[in-house]
Amino acid sequence: MDKEAYFRYLLDTYERLVYSICFKLSGNQFDAEDLTQETFLSVYKNLATFQKDYEKAWICKIATNKGLDFKKSAARRSEPKEEVYFTELADQKAGPEEAYLQQESKEYVYTICQSLKSPYREVATEHFYREKTAKEISQESGKGIKTIQTQIYRAKAMIQKMMEGRAAI
Repeated sequence: MDKEAYFRYLLDTYERLVYSICFKLSGNQFDAEDLTQETFLSVYKNLATFQKDYEKAWICKIATNKGLDFKKSAARRSEPKEEVYFTELADQKAGPEEAYLQQESKEYVYTICQSLKSPYREVATEHFYREKTAKEISQESGKGIKTIQTQIYRAKAMIQKMMEGRAAI
């Protein structure tokens, strides 16, 4: 069997397995697809040096290493402050996958809040991202509680409208 045919065989045989490993380690579909592609690129580059008796173990090890490297680089990109890290660590009752999804959701909420116009951006960030009550926001900003409640209500309506627009795409 020539190199191209053998690589095609490996790809057909192990693609789903590699994707599942990469998905477990990355936590999302897009990164898992990228890691799967990187894994098979590495497999292709190293076909000459690899023992065919251990193909499954070899490919799984490459996928695992790619996933772990990805996690390390992601951790370096967003190092939390010490007090935030330990607070979040103490609050975590779920596994690392759940923690990752929660953090990703929180970042998404922040991005959505930042897309609003002022003063709704500030109020939405405080209420939805930092999870402060209308009373807390009112005390900190010096604005009336009814004003803050109205701004929260309007910000929520704007966010819902944006989400409906994205769902239609």
